[in-house]
Amino acid sequence: MPRGNANSRFQMRSVNLEAGRPAAAQAVARMNQAVASARASGAKALKLIHGYGSSGKGGAIRLEVRRELQRKRTAGQIRDFIPGEEFSPFSPAGRRALGALPELSRDPDYSRSNMGITIVLF
Repeated sequence: MPRGNANSRFQMRSVNLEAGRPAAAQAVARMNQAVASARASGAKALKLIHGYGSSGKGGAIRLEVRRELQRKRTAGQIRDFIPGEEFSPFSPAGRRALGALPELSRDPDYSRSNMGITIVLF
């Protein structure tokens, strides 16, 4: 995540958890590493690309990543997370995210109901 003065352009770091088609446990380990790195660098947000899954019901990576993020939120390790399908001004989670970081509205996935991503806030 670029650092700079208040006038610098906001860019959200992203990590593709489904690259290389890992097992869900490997993807969660990759996510934990990315969250720790982003948090340590002072990032305000992180986009996780986990895909939706080919079954039509939501893939194992997506489900396990979101379970782990729930644990992290409860433990106070992250501020919040917003499922891609709620990343819009029409959901309470989306409004909370924009309230915390208005720059998120410039993300290309904003308001697209993308079930294959999750936004993490620090």
